[in-house]
Formats: sequence, C-alpha cells, structure tokens
Amino acid sequence: MSGWQDTPTTAVLILRDGTRLEGQGIGATGLAAGEVCFNTAMTGYQEILTDPSYAGQIITFTFPHIGNVGTNDEDIETVNMAADSGIRGAVLRADITSPSNYRSAQHLDAWLKKRAIIGISGIDTRALTALIRDKGMADAVIAHAPDGRFDEAALKAALDAFPGLEGLDLAKDMATTQSYGWDQTRWTWGTGYGTLAEPKYHVVAIDYGSKRNILRSIAQEGARVTVLPATATAEDVLAQNPDGVFLSNGPGDPAATGEYAVPTIRGVIDAGKPVFGICLGHQLLGLALGGRTAKMHQGHHGANHPVKDLTTGKVEITSMNHGFAVDRDSLPAGVTETHVSLFDGSNAGIALEGKPVFSVQYHPEASPGPHDAHYLFKRFMDNVRIHKGEAATTE
Repeated sequence: MSGWQDTPTTAVLILRDGTRLEGQGIGATGLAAGEVCFNTAMTGYQEILTDPSYAGQIITFTFPHIGNVGTNDEDIETVNMAADSGIRGAVLRADITSPSNYRSAQHLDAWLKKRAIIGISGIDTRALTALIRDKGMADAVIAHAPDGRFDEAALKAALDAFPGLEGLDLAKDMATTQSYGWDQTRWTWGTGYGTLAEPKYHVVAIDYGSKRNILRSIAQEGARVTVLPATATAEDVLAQNPDGVFLSNGPGDPAATGEYAVPTIRGVIDAGKPVFGICLGHQLLGLALGGRTAKMHQGHHGANHPVKDLTTGKVEITSMNHGFAVDRDSLPAGVTETHVSLFDGSNAGIALEGKPVFSVQYHPEASPGPHDAHYLFKRFMDNVRIHKGEAATTE
C-alpha cells in the first residue's frame, strides 16, 4: 500500500505483517513503534493526542481535516502540560489543514514537533481502518525522515522490540509521581476555566493517566480533588479522609496494572467509601470485584458511540477510548451490568449491589465528544452526599 499523493516519500508506516504505507512526514523526525488504532472523532484532535490513555499507540484519524483549529495551551489533556503523553505517532489522510480559529496559538505541525510526536500524512486512512477492522489493531513502526532515507534495519529492530500492549503496565509511566490538589472547573464560553471557591466535598483521585477534564468535572460538582499516584495504597487513600474515591482512565493492560491497583481498590471498597471509575478505572474495578478483562479486536476509539444505561433505559452518545474490556460473563453475583455498548454489545458499566460503587467504560467528561453522560458525575456526588447523610440532588 502506498500514499495517495504523487510527492516524495518522507515517512513510512510498517505493520507487523509487512504492510508498508508511504507518505509525507509531519511533526517530529525519527522513529517509534506502537499499536495502530483508529479514531472516528470529527473534532478534538489535540485532546486525543494528549490523552494519556493512548500511550503506546499510533492514532489513525479517520476524519480527513486535521489541524483546522490549530492548537493552544488550554486543550491539553495530560495533567503535566510539558510531559510526554505517550503517543507513539499520528496518521492522517491529508496534509495538515491551515488553522482558522480564534483560539489557535500554534500550527499543528509545530505543536507535534514540540511534543516529539511523529506523524505521517497522505495515507489512505479508509483502507488502513478497514485493515484494522479485519485483522485487529496491529503493531507497527512509524518513521519520518525529511531526506526520504530510512534505516530499514533500525525500523525492523524497533518493531521487533515492541512487546505489544497485552501484559504491559503503562499506568505508572503516565501517572503523577507525587500527590497534588486540583480545584479547576470546566471551561465556559467567554470566561475560560473556573476555580472552585468553596468546596463542599473532598475526592481522592487515583491517577492511572488521568485527563484534566475529568478532574475539572469532579471539581465542577463541588469537590476539591487530591490526586494520588497509581501505586497509592489503600492506607494512602484513606489517610486523606476522602468523601469519595475516583479511579481514573489510563493506558495499557488492566491485568498488569491490577497487580498493584486491585488491592488498593478492594481496601477502599471495604472501608465503605463511594467509588467511581472511568475507562481503565472501570476495568480495574471489574478486576477488584472478581471479574476478568480481555483484549479487544479493534477497540473503541471515537466520540459517537451509543451506550444504553440499563438503570434508566436511556441511550446516550459517548466518547470512548479503550482496547481492553470487562468480560461480562466473568462478573460474579452481586456485580450488576449497568451500561452496554449498542455498537457491539460489550460491557460499558458495572455497579456493586448494596454499595455506592460503580464505573463506566466510556468518558462522560467527553473532551472531545458529546455531553450526554455528564450526569454520571452528579450520580457519583449523590453517592457521596448520601454516604455523608445528606439528600441526593438528582435522580
């Protein structure tokens, strides 16, 4: 397979099966190996490219016009704005679109260079997406050389050395290494991000690679947040005397991260604290409650995934980003499936009967994506209120 433009090749993408795609390099130069996935979102490429859940992956954008709103310092999702998000590369159909947005501060190409992300354009992304749907997410190496000369031996060595995501714990690499507080709230038109002035509650967030807008969404509901590293113990969490505990999103294989995360989660549940998990946090909760997780064929990556809330019967359009899933057949008695994907029927939410503990596979904070699922943060905070002897404010 080759690029669709009749221009010199300055970048390549080589899959594990030998498939070679040639195109034009964008962003940083060099080479990197990772797992190729595709994302169907039409907006939010900057948030996607800074989402720590994509660590170890090369993202194929199915939407062709990438770059049209430029980049800025506000739409970064990694908690540390200067940190490497773990993204291994980006694949585009067309060359980067010139920015045309009042919030744009930098061209996407310059931004990619700054963040050391290698990209390739001029690729038939429809064909690549079809290949992933047929054969699954493939390991690959991406390289950008402005002179068009590639060290084939180095490319092969990098690909051979990439172990794949199954069995790989990446959460510790993407998470904070020290605790910190968070009180910034969601962005609003005309004012930007706000600050929680008078917090009513205190939530501890265990960071497995959290997105900034998740923390903002919790603060938006009136809770100051204390963020702890992925390796925090139950004693570390409970020492903060939280009103609730949040399990964040993150990258890698949940079974590997669960080696140290599951005992912590079980300790928090045993202490009776309200718990809410998202994405990797959902998978880790599933493991802590006695279930299993499994690698998906092509995963879910996009902002248009329909999910049914089985507790209300309502359908919401959601943002998803995951390559592993909770195996519903492995869930023990007392653990209820609360949400299900209407694309493929896979599990999208669970709850522990009789306790204020629940999680969802998708991203209710969106960023990018629809706001249909914002109610889940209110549901979590209602669990906190009830646990403190207060009245719920919703549902």
